[in-house]
Amino acid sequence: MRIVAVLLPVLALTAAAPARDWAAVASKTATGAYVIGNPQARVKLIEYASYTCSHCADFANQSGPVLKDRMIRSGQVSLEFRHVVFNAVDLGAAVLARCAGPRNFAATTARFYQTQDQWLARASAFGQANGPRLSALPPAKLLRALVDGAGLTPLVRLTPAAIDACFADKAEIDRITAMQGDVGSTPTFFLNGKRLPPQTWATLEPQLRSLGAR
Repeated sequence: MRIVAVLLPVLALTAAAPARDWAAVASKTATGAYVIGNPQARVKLIEYASYTCSHCADFANQSGPVLKDRMIRSGQVSLEFRHVVFNAVDLGAAVLARCAGPRNFAATTARFYQTQDQWLARASAFGQANGPRLSALPPAKLLRALVDGAGLTPLVRLTPAAIDACFADKAEIDRITAMQGDVGSTPTFFLNGKRLPPQTWATLEPQLRSLGAR
């Protein structure tokens, strides 16, 4: 009886251990894309997205409570985010979002989309006010100036030196610009390898659920 009494609290603690939070797991593919969630998830979603795309922001903000907080967190769905770059602000935002590495990428991307209206307006005003000066800057300094002017830099919570190093990494910038391939519209989704027609969260959610995502 004494052995049983000792084992019972151990068993209770084991049973109460929380499931793994797969939303906190991230990895980098060979092409540089970031995969959020369980690498072995049976439902694999690929999203091609742009940070300046309003439809991408709508999808991110509407889907978050279910896609990230339930389906990805449970380990049933993984999301691979691939960048589409339409302009210099897009590219600067992508460099900045990736600067802190895979583990912080999803949270940074969410902050960018949640505040998209504000920083896009600031980016536009900054570009109009500083056009001649910006056009004279080398590419890396131009991108850094644009994200600073848009007010994006404080959202990544990194030191200026760390951010400078990211914008000086030409190989990383080349990976970002090459990532979109022949995809020209955003958001574009692939579900378990199949390219989907244009989607919103309202149309994509039932398809994920039909594959068993909860």
